[in-house]
Order: sequence, then C-alpha cells, then structure tokens
Amino acid sequence: MTRSPLERLADYACANESRLVQNASMNPELYNLYGVKRGLRDRQGQGVLAGLTGISEIESSKVVDGESVPCEGRLWYRGYDIIDLVNGVMSGGRLGFEEVAYLLLFGELPSREQLKEFCAVMGDCRTLPTNFVRDVIMKAPSRDMMNTLSRSVLTLASYDDRVDDISIPNVLRQCLMLIAVFPMLAVYGYHSYNHYERDESFYIHRPEGNLSTAANLLRMLRPDKGYTDLEAHVLDLALILHMEHGGGNNSTFTTHVVTSSGSDTYSVMAAALASLKGPKHGGANIKVVEMMEDLKRNVEDETDEAQVEEYLLKLLRKEAFDKKGLIYGMGHAVYSLSDPRATVFKGFVEKLAKEKEKQKEFALYSMVERLAPDIISRERRIYKGVSANVDFYSGITYSMLGIPRELFTPIFAIARIVGWSAHRMEELINMDKIIRPAYLNVQERREYQPLQER
Repeated sequence: MTRSPLERLADYACANESRLVQNASMNPELYNLYGVKRGLRDRQGQGVLAGLTGISEIESSKVVDGESVPCEGRLWYRGYDIIDLVNGVMSGGRLGFEEVAYLLLFGELPSREQLKEFCAVMGDCRTLPTNFVRDVIMKAPSRDMMNTLSRSVLTLASYDDRVDDISIPNVLRQCLMLIAVFPMLAVYGYHSYNHYERDESFYIHRPEGNLSTAANLLRMLRPDKGYTDLEAHVLDLALILHMEHGGGNNSTFTTHVVTSSGSDTYSVMAAALASLKGPKHGGANIKVVEMMEDLKRNVEDETDEAQVEEYLLKLLRKEAFDKKGLIYGMGHAVYSLSDPRATVFKGFVEKLAKEKEKQKEFALYSMVERLAPDIISRERRIYKGVSANVDFYSGITYSMLGIPRELFTPIFAIARIVGWSAHRMEELINMDKIIRPAYLNVQERREYQPLQER
C-alpha cells in the first residue's frame, strides 16, 4: 500500500529521533560548570532578576540574620494585599473583576464614577465583528480551546485597521477590547466544538452589557442562562485570583519578550496564550482533577487516611496515575509555606460545595491538602516547603460550576489577559532594548567535510 506524504513524514521523524536527541542533549554538569541558571532560576529556585515592575509582587521568604527563611505566601496587586482586595469586594456584596482590572491597568483603585464608566466601556466592547462567530469560530471547531482562542485573537487583527500602532492609547484600546471579548471567544469556541464534534445542541447567548465578566461567562455557557449569586461570586473570585502573578511567570515573561520586539497586541496575546496552555503553567488544574478521579477509582474508602496516604505515596513513586512522580496541585515555583490564592479560595470553595451538596468531595480534597506536604517532605529532598497551590482548588471549583474541562485553561486566560495587558503597556512605556538573553555555545569547532567524503 502506498503511504501518504504525511505518513512518510511521520516515519522519517520517528527514524531520526535518536540522532536529534543525541546531538541536542546537554551534559547537566555543564550548567554548574559555567554557572548557567537553567530555566532562569538559581539552584535555590529563585528567578533571575530580569526587569522591574509596579504591577504585582510575590513574597514567599524573608531575610532573617542574613539568611532567606520561608514565610507564609503573600501577593500584592499594585501594592494592595490580595486578601484585602478580595475582602473589600466581598464585604460590599459586589463582583470585583472589573474593579481589580481597573487597578491593574491604571495603577489606582477606581472611584465609584470611574468604575461605572469603566464597566460601561467594557460592556460596549462585548461585541464581535459581523459574522465572526460563523466565519471564524464555527469554521474549524477543535477540542483544544486554547488553540481556538489563539486563532480567534490572531484573526481579530485582520479587522483592526490600526493593528501595528503601538502608541499607548491604541494599545489600551486593543487590550480593553480583547479583555471584553475573551469570554465570548472561549465560550463560543466550546459550543461550536460541542455541537460539531460531539453532536450536542448548539446555542449562542449574547452577553449582557450591564453584567460582570463572571456573570456573563456563566450566562453564555449555560443553556438556560441561569446562575446563582454564589456561583457568580465564586467564579468572580477565581478570576481575580488568576488575574496577575508577578512579572516572572512564563506567560507574562512571554508578554514582555514579544512586546520588546515591537510586535502588535494580537501577536503578543497569542504568544502569551501559547505559553499559558502548557500543563506546567495554565493546564495544571486539569491534571489535579484527573488525578483525584484516579484516586477515587483506586481507593476503596476515600475517608480512610491510610488508604489515601498509600495512594499518594504511589504517585510519588511513579506507580499510579500518569507515573510522573507528582502530586498535582502541590508545590509552587515560588511559594513554600502557603499560596495566598489557595488560602483565599478554599473558604469560598467550601461554601460552593455545600450549595452543590459536594461536601464529601471537598473533604477528600482537604485531606489530600493536609497529607501531601508531609508525605512529599518524607519522600523527597526539597529545598523549600510544599503547600497546595491555587490550581489544587480551581479545578474542583470549575467542575462544581458545571464548567467543561476544555474551558479550564481558557478561564485562566480570561483572567490573566488583564495582567498581560498591564505588563504589555508597562513594557512599552519603559521599553529601551529588545529582550535578548545569552546562551553559551558548548559545541566544539569542526572542519567542514565535502559531501563525497562523509
């Protein structure tokens, strides 16, 4: 049987894998020999200082008597403690995504009038070009919503006659529009996939201009457009907590790098989306949910701590789930004793679990959160403490909200585009040079050999 060009290409790639790997592999000892910080991190896991920002700050350790000592994690947006921001919004009984987005973009908390105007502008922006849903989103439905989202963002550039104008007013206009339409692009992309690939009913609900981002997201997603106040508040909280996280996270750094080249806003956001979709970054909460489902299939009694602990040990010993040796949702690149986002999130997740009658599942998550750090510290030699991160609880939250798994990472993007936008404008305002780190070449010099002598 004659093989197709694509099949021959796949065969060629497989046949040449070993040659490629052999010639591209680096001796790990060389990194220490030349003092190269792998992943732009030192041996203690601290990120290389690559820039300055006024947008957010993370604290995971304090210097005591000249030594770095782990402390409870803290997170600030524009100098405000995230816990104070959340408490301020929740105590007022309002949804706070737009309020906190204003803070990150403009550097100050809005007055009542400023917030009203900002919400009105965002409401006006919740519209897509004529026939965009039909001609772009519905044309090539895909299970991978992040690729769908990226394609939609890049296509929107074709509708912008000032796409390459990187003046601050124009970039702000572009960013506000993208922040407003991201929920539409994600949800409509899911509905198209659900209809064309799963043969389910197809419906498109238009957003309401006077509703918040969280409320509109639930309204557009659900067939009956219905949601409870608690559901909207919990989703709003999730969006606030995911909105920004220091300038050094992978997708935000990508935003700075691509912005520094002078590229347009749509290309920058597509690059950030590509970075976020990886399972080591935005896709981690999906792995948590899948891991917990595997736990429930393989543990006879979910309330028995000994049985749960045995399963967690199997995870670390690469004997269970995906055999990667990880307890997903545990540990963070920066935080050690606690992730403040997870701490804030947990209380609201518990309330939602009661409303959804999922207390048993919440109890299992709480047990794993309590047991895992001690098990990891016994099994592994680690330089810092381990605690639950925000992804540990976000997955179960989205599940209880009836959000399909395909939208878990896009929801992260719906929140994080605010931080990306703030960092893009900060980079443009302060941009001096293109970001260009150095790589040390370790390949020996070689003499060229004519083809007939090889």
